[in-house]
Amino acid sequence: MLRLDHVVFPVRDAARSLAFYRDVLGLPLAEAHEGDDWGSYPWLMMIFALPDGGEIALVELKDAPRPKALKDVPRDVRHYAMAEGSVGELAAWRRKLRAAGVRYWEEDHGAQQSLYFEDPDGVVLEITAPPSRPNGSAAERAARTVQRWLGASSAPH
Repeated sequence: MLRLDHVVFPVRDAARSLAFYRDVLGLPLAEAHEGDDWGSYPWLMMIFALPDGGEIALVELKDAPRPKALKDVPRDVRHYAMAEGSVGELAAWRRKLRAAGVRYWEEDHGAQQSLYFEDPDGVVLEITAPPSRPNGSAAERAARTVQRWLGASSAPH
């Protein structure tokens, strides 16, 4: 069975990103690697450990041009979500984000509550509670929804 192992995304300022992920989010820096040729740019990769064994890897490509943003889609269409065990634990995150001067917004997703905010490079992060749990009985409904969207008469493969 597959599970998420890690996500990787570029950063513009390794020092700001280190401070954000280590000090604001409280994730331990587990590993760091560097080299002199990733797409012809010198690079630094910082790997932060998540409690469930997953990782967030941040890569700074020295002197690389700034990528063009996805300007025409809502900013939270592309985001990375982490979970706390209960909705009550989100209060501590609100305090922590406020104390660090991080602007956030909240969304009510019924059974789940979420805080959304951006890292120093504009990557949208979500802290949700309680954690998402795959529901076997929802799979048929999901297949019907996708079929309806695609206008297909057979199940997507």
